Amino acid sequence: MATKAKDQSAFLTDVKTLRERARQSLDDGAVMPSYQGDPEKTIELLQAVVATELVCVLRYQMHAISADGITSKSVAAEFEEHARSEQGHMLAAANRIDQLGGVPNFNPEGLASRSATEYGEGGNLVEMIKQNLIAERLVIEHYQELIRYFGDSDPTTRIMLEHILADEEDHASDMHDLLVAHEGKPFLEG
Repeated sequence: MATKAKDQSAFLTDVKTLRERARQSLDDGAVMPSYQGDPEKTIELLQAVVATELVCVLRYQMHAISADGITSKSVAAEFEEHARSEQGHMLAAANRIDQLGGVPNFNPEGLASRSATEYGEGGNLVEMIKQNLIAERLVIEHYQELIRYFGDSDPTTRIMLEHILADEEDHASDMHDLLVAHEGKPFLEG
């Protein structure tokens, strides 16, 4: 049992050393010397997440406003709910950029080119649902790649993206359910 306790403590840094490190490089804020990621690359990747989520907010809001038809109120409410969720994702990514010493890019100029997804075209209710489902599927795959990229080198960013990914998968499921309800058949068949 003493051997096990010794083995577990072998990878732990003593508190005195941690205290000394915390007092060094105060200008680095939350980025500690133990951070194994590349802050500049992480900020660059998260700028794309901010842009992607902003485009999603705008697309969902546009769809919520322009939805019409017999069931449009319930679908518009779903679009509005998703827009709020996407805004939360954008703010989480923007705050992480700030923690890493960057400045989130909210500039509308070039927003679409920085985004992993597309704004959309509008259209009838079914077309809007399809646009949102495609966009959700795209960001799901993109965020899965980012999660694998960050792995253990930046667990804070990875965990944030894992939470966002879970929401995006829920959004895709919601859009698929709406599509089936409006078309009577699944859009995505094997």
